[in-house]
Amino acid sequence: MRALDAARRLLADPDRPWVLAIVLAFAAMLQLALADAYQNSVVANLLATLPLGLIRRQVLVAAWLVTAGTWLVLADGDAIATFGGLASQALAAYFVAAQCRRVASVLLAVPFLLAAASGMGQGRLSGLLVLALVVGAQFAGDARRQRGEAIAERDATRRAMTDTLREQAAAQERARIARELHDVVAHHVSMVAVQAETARLTTEGMPPEGRERLAAIGDTARDALTEMRRLLGVMRTDVPGEAELAPQPGLARLDELLDDARAAGTDVRLHVDGDPVALPPGVDLTAYRVVQEGLTNARRHAPGAAVDVDIEYLDEVVRVRVRDNGPGPSGTGDGGHGLVGMHERVAMVGGRLRVGPGAGGGFAVQADLPTGAPPP
Repeated sequence: MRALDAARRLLADPDRPWVLAIVLAFAAMLQLALADAYQNSVVANLLATLPLGLIRRQVLVAAWLVTAGTWLVLADGDAIATFGGLASQALAAYFVAAQCRRVASVLLAVPFLLAAASGMGQGRLSGLLVLALVVGAQFAGDARRQRGEAIAERDATRRAMTDTLREQAAAQERARIARELHDVVAHHVSMVAVQAETARLTTEGMPPEGRERLAAIGDTARDALTEMRRLLGVMRTDVPGEAELAPQPGLARLDELLDDARAAGTDVRLHVDGDPVALPPGVDLTAYRVVQEGLTNARRHAPGAAVDVDIEYLDEVVRVRVRDNGPGPSGTGDGGHGLVGMHERVAMVGGRLRVGPGAGGGFAVQADLPTGAPPP
């Protein structure tokens, strides 16, 4: 096996087989000269060695020419089978098995099987020995071919897995961007629309031109929200993302969020129960986003309604509840991207989300989030 591998490395260059073929032919001629061989032995052994130079360019042609020379030696009882000719035959059988289909190896072994069965020329024992040499070289070549195919298949599988992981990473990033766009941009754009409408309806003595411009601002903001939802519909995937390692903001900036909502005309009341604890970054961000989305939904579906935001610190969870005193769910629509994003965020940190009619009317969003590290 080591000798065949060394010969394979030697024959890797298209020009090197000729060097090896000439060396084997010279060795065969030297052996014949020492044995005072007949002329037909010279011709047969040259045919069994020199065509090996074609093995890198025309493997089947070279193999069959070498086989013809070896078979002529076996057929002539007075011919001498040289070590150079037998080595050339073994190499030819090896390369056919390593580079071609198995049927080519089987066909190449048929002449030696016939020679061994008939016992012609050199006798049955010589035919069996040459047949064993050829079959052994073919087994080695076939094992080499199978290893190459296994390596190629493994590399293809690895490339496919790499491509799949890259696509999943891209899908996760698109999902994360979609959530952030909805949570941040939609929140502020909807606030612009609400503030423009509030200013148009409540500002006394405003000239008609000012009212028209405020109405245009509100329309533009609503159109922007519509276009953004279409964009999110393209970007969203069903592949869940992973929580960021150091997300911002969190509940520490909840007052800023509520002040913005009050400035937009929403009556917001905050209630905090229990002893506040430091939350993991992912949970802290999720709690903030739940409040933000709840306020956005209240402004959109229950304009003018008062909103209660309750933060309750329990033993193992922090309960975040946003409830308005509006008319409650309309029963139409699919909830939009906001509720889908909230479900994903809460599920990622091991929490539980409930949305629907509030206990005292209106619409409520409640998330129970673990105060410890999220489960793996």
